[in-house]
Amino acid sequence: MEEAIKTVVTTFLSSARGKENLDSKKFQKLVSKQLGGIMEDTDSTSAIREMQRGLDENNDGKVNFQEYLTLIGYLANSFSDRQISQKGGTNADAS
Repeated sequence: MEEAIKTVVTTFLSSARGKENLDSKKFQKLVSKQLGGIMEDTDSTSAIREMQRGLDENNDGKVNFQEYLTLIGYLANSFSDRQISQKGGTNADAS
C-alpha cells in the first residue's frame, strides 16, 4: 500500500515538473502514458480534454493534486467494481 501511495504522488510530481498543477499538455501526457492500461480513449485528445474539464473543480484550466486524486479514486472504485463483478459478488453489504 505504501508503495502505491508513493507511486501516485511521485507520478503527479514528476508529470507536473515542479509545478503545483498539470496543464493540458502535461495532463494529456500523464493519462496517455500512465493510465492507458486501465482507461479507454487515452489516445483521444478530445476525450482527455473532456476528462480534464470534469476534474477541474476550480475552473483554472489545470489539474491540481486534489483534482488528480479524484481521478485516481474514480479509477480505483471502477477497478474494484470490475474485480467484484468478475468474482460474482456484489457491492452491497449483507448486514
